[in-house]
Amino acid sequence: MKIYLDTIGCRLNQAEIEHMARGFRAAGHEIVASAELAEMAVVNTCAVTNDAVSVSRGKIRQIARAGVNDIVATGCWTTLQPQGLLQLPNVTRVIPNDRKDHLVADVLNLQPETFDLEPLTRVPLPGLHRRTRAFIKAQDGCNNQCTFCITTVARGEARSRTVADVIQEIQFALDGGAKEIVLTGVHLGSWGYDLDSHLAELIKAILRNTDVPRLRLSSLEPWDLHADFFSLWDSSTSLRAGSRLMPHLHLPLQAGSDSTLKRMRRNTTTSSFRELIHSAREMIPDVAITTDIIAGFPGETDDEFAETLDFVNEMNFAGGHVFTYSPRPGTGAAKMKGQIQPEARKKRNHILHEALEESAKSYREKFIGQTMSVLWESTSEMGEHGWQMEGFTENYLRAQAFAESPRWNEIDRVALTDCESNQLRGEILDEEKLYVRTTH
Repeated sequence: MKIYLDTIGCRLNQAEIEHMARGFRAAGHEIVASAELAEMAVVNTCAVTNDAVSVSRGKIRQIARAGVNDIVATGCWTTLQPQGLLQLPNVTRVIPNDRKDHLVADVLNLQPETFDLEPLTRVPLPGLHRRTRAFIKAQDGCNNQCTFCITTVARGEARSRTVADVIQEIQFALDGGAKEIVLTGVHLGSWGYDLDSHLAELIKAILRNTDVPRLRLSSLEPWDLHADFFSLWDSSTSLRAGSRLMPHLHLPLQAGSDSTLKRMRRNTTTSSFRELIHSAREMIPDVAITTDIIAGFPGETDDEFAETLDFVNEMNFAGGHVFTYSPRPGTGAAKMKGQIQPEARKKRNHILHEALEESAKSYREKFIGQTMSVLWESTSEMGEHGWQMEGFTENYLRAQAFAESPRWNEIDRVALTDCESNQLRGEILDEEKLYVRTTH
């Protein structure tokens, strides 16, 4: 059977869809690049914002219009509103998050033990989902009670995968050719709380027991970290020398006003966040620190917004995302007084977005004239200058260069010469692989 897979939202959803792909392939089915080629489709939905729900709904309708008569819906929106999904065209099954790990077995009417017999080697998803990075789910669920977030309801309580399971899946990805592993979870920083351990121990085990060339961490809540955590990065090794643990930290702030943070029920303050950023920058040379901000949270006064803007400018982030507040039924914030008018939310989003863009530009420009390693993620048609390559540096800056031959999923040293828009441009110094897999 030919199966099309699509996903909306976070990196955790991407990790899950890749895991499903491995399961379907192991059972003898083919993953195809477009819905037009498929007999069945699986859509991993998102419900973090109203826009995410709208995109999820649109994806399903689009796949139905492409002629797929058997659509399986899963993910957070599915968990929160299963009956609404069943009313969409050609949706035949709805599988909530608590059954998602068994989706392939359930859909194919197989025993879960079937997939324990052979390793589920990773092959990059075809089409638009073709990636060099492999997203590995280390943790699911969340015990926090942030008043704006519906994910706790959709995903349940926090739970960690064992070290052995995570390392096994990483090894499958490496055997399938992945050059970069991204650890992900709903609340990744809480990994190990239910195992009497800490995320730092998982990272050490991965670096010790695999030969992963590049290990990257997805979003980490600031209250899960302490200064000693940053000693995982070897401060005596230059960023450009290529340590295996990537120097990029995504630390969601959400607001730069202590009173707003309190209404959000975030377990941090501007003071503790400032100290954490200072420690990270002291111990990790040239680290990229990115963040998330919510614009127009209920009750946000002009003074509180000004505090957030000032704090964002002070932190000088390497980039980030600004989300216009979206009330989610079932969350505490949706019931709060002082809901901000949509026009004011959008205006504040624009102002914060411009501030982050300015600091991101300043951060990127620091690396003009430097040499860094780049993992190439896409290859365009060959032109007069050769094959156009695009990829990411260790600190997650987008870079572009021309190569004499396609370099997809290869790592090259690149001399960065200039910056255009949000992308660095450079010249490949050599086309020798910087990393050669060793045999265990």
